[in-house]
Amino acid sequence: MDIVEVDEPLAPAKTPNAGGPKDPHDPKTIDLNEDGKDGLTLAVYAERAYLDYAISVVKGRALPDVADGQKPVQRRILFSMSEMGLRADAKPVKSARVVGDVLGKFHPHGDQSAYDALVRLAQSFSLRYPLIDGQGNFGSRDGDGAAAMRYTEARLTKIAGLLLSEIDEGTVDFAPNYDGSFQEPKLLPARLPFVLLNGASGIAVGMATEIPSHNLREVASAAIALMKSPKMSTAELLGIMPGPDYPGGGQIISSPAEIAQIYETGRGSIKVRARWSVEELARGQWQIVVNELPPSASSQRVLQEIEEITNPKVKVGKKTLTPEQNNLKSTILNVLDGVRDESSKDAAVRLVFEPKSKNIDVNEFVNLLLAHTSLESNAPMNLVMIGNDGRPRQKGLKEILSEWVEFRVSTVTRRTQYRLGKVKDRMHILEGRLIVLLNIDKVIKIIRNSDEPKSDLIKEFKLSDRQAEDILDIRLRQLARLEGIKIEQELKQLQTERDDLEGLLQSDAVLRKRIIKEIESDLKDFGDDRRTLIQEDKRAVAETKVIDEPVTVIVSQKGWVRVRQGHEHDATQFSFKAGDALYGTFEVRTIDVIQGFGSDGRVYTVQVSELPGARGDGSPLTSFVNLATGSQMVAYYAGQPDDLVLLSTKAGYGFLANVSDMSTRNKAGKSFISVDSKVPGDAPLGAAKVKVGMKQVACLSEASKLLVFSLDELKRLPTGGKGVILMGLDDKEFLASAIAVGSDGATYSGAGRAGKPTELSLDAKTLKSFAGNRARKGHFVEPRLKDGKLKAS
Repeated sequence: MDIVEVDEPLAPAKTPNAGGPKDPHDPKTIDLNEDGKDGLTLAVYAERAYLDYAISVVKGRALPDVADGQKPVQRRILFSMSEMGLRADAKPVKSARVVGDVLGKFHPHGDQSAYDALVRLAQSFSLRYPLIDGQGNFGSRDGDGAAAMRYTEARLTKIAGLLLSEIDEGTVDFAPNYDGSFQEPKLLPARLPFVLLNGASGIAVGMATEIPSHNLREVASAAIALMKSPKMSTAELLGIMPGPDYPGGGQIISSPAEIAQIYETGRGSIKVRARWSVEELARGQWQIVVNELPPSASSQRVLQEIEEITNPKVKVGKKTLTPEQNNLKSTILNVLDGVRDESSKDAAVRLVFEPKSKNIDVNEFVNLLLAHTSLESNAPMNLVMIGNDGRPRQKGLKEILSEWVEFRVSTVTRRTQYRLGKVKDRMHILEGRLIVLLNIDKVIKIIRNSDEPKSDLIKEFKLSDRQAEDILDIRLRQLARLEGIKIEQELKQLQTERDDLEGLLQSDAVLRKRIIKEIESDLKDFGDDRRTLIQEDKRAVAETKVIDEPVTVIVSQKGWVRVRQGHEHDATQFSFKAGDALYGTFEVRTIDVIQGFGSDGRVYTVQVSELPGARGDGSPLTSFVNLATGSQMVAYYAGQPDDLVLLSTKAGYGFLANVSDMSTRNKAGKSFISVDSKVPGDAPLGAAKVKVGMKQVACLSEASKLLVFSLDELKRLPTGGKGVILMGLDDKEFLASAIAVGSDGATYSGAGRAGKPTELSLDAKTLKSFAGNRARKGHFVEPRLKDGKLKAS
């Protein structure tokens, strides 16, 4: 999904212009209907309603915040549980009770959506650092759902305290809930960048996010390093935090350069594969055991993929299994004897693969499994989040950490101001009490005899209203001499604390050192080892070993293909289905390719080694590819990837290209030859090989005109296209053939008088009489044969 970068505030304030024209997009603008009543046009209303909806989804539902890494529903669940006292050391309560509290106070949406969010916060296979300690069945990575909320119980984990421990210290702003009866935090005062620790996944309107999880020890270290050296580059940060750390482990095989590019731009895809080991069995037998999977894979999914390969179903629109399905089935069954899932409480993932024979190469066996299942897959990354400025945007690694550091500095500053206020207030109270202890008899006399003791105390001892109120509320036991000593000691401690807090507020450097010290403390308490191995490796590709030997590819006019061993076969001995005939033969090798040209200009490539043998009539080439709707095969060519060929169209255009330029593994083919849509019936004529020594091009029109010109007048287009005009054609006239010729000349064949097949040899001297420049109309060649074609001698 494309990312829409929002450069303006999502809810721009419109200032009415008293004297100017009305803005139809201004919410305050009211249009008048024909009857004079107030109203809105449907277009303006729809635009306004959709924008409101989009903003609501983006900011209020789908995207996490860079500050605390939480979406609104997650933030509300955590805050509600904190208010309920469900901390790590508390007794867990039913999840239904938590969901009810969340819905009733902060999140007026569906109970199932809130419970699903709670469940995800408790799943150790979804979050690297779960924030909820779930008791009961909270699902599995195989897709099993959690038990109903009336059966499960929940409480916060210890690490959730890093999000909530400072919530009551004035660190973040609060806002009224949906009905104004409660206050809820706009953000949580995260002590670490949880947006990187646990990541996030969500789809908004016009944008999506896919943030992977990371290792706490590495993320904390990177944050510390950035605070010490704000000018650090992304590459330097990646030296500390090299990449994602998925909950299920696995191995990242992408190169450091690819990973760096993703973290620089904020978008990309990381290649991840499963981790496995070889278990030795009796009598030299062995088995592969997979115990870590990529983030998008599960044991159930892998088993399903193996089942689909070994017991394939006929594809939609096909009558039988495709050759590829049969080949893959045969390949897997030849090496795989069995697969089973032995996952349990003791082993979260344990997939066992048994080979057919102990003599099978281990690496080839594993490579085959990786190439055809989700044991190796791509993990998308899309670092989209709501920044400190309130705007959703794609961010790089340095920007994410920088914004979190900025938020943390703001949070600690507010916390320090709050604590300083509390310290000063306590000192103020204690100073009042100290005055009482020094003048205890006089104070008691005033309280006993005065009608208004509060005002008299204020006047006599120059106390504040708060101090006087405290003295009147004090207990007699607190006026003992021992209490005076305690007050003096506490005042001394508070003075030290006040000086420390004021020092933090007066020096940004000191404040940052304190933050670094706190991060180091959290790192020590919660840091753990990396689970995901980062080790570059090549992507697994299942390569079928093909014996390199000479073969002849036989193609019929209706597109049926087959191969016969060896070269120099007699074409007259080939048999075909009724109504079909020979299109052509190509003497190639098994490692070469055959290409089919669609009428729409797409080129389809099939390996010669995949073609059926010559015992029967073969198979249609269309059964190996996904031919575009409304298109049909019009020409064929088989040869080596480095063959240079002349490509031409009926409209008279052409260019040069190599076979490898047209090749693609995509069964849907490759759009390569531009067909002229303004010329009805235009289509590719196919490919003619350009051999060494061929320096001329011979073009034949359907009206039997021949033109010969230099090969140097053609362009080579490795990316395909339309090419240049080969031959000037009259209206409603098409080009019949375009070939490259050398000193051996060419053969001109077609139907002569009474439809008799005729073949004429055109030597170099004869061809010279038809020479001209490219794009000329040429001259008639006699005799004029019907359906004439040219072929290089």
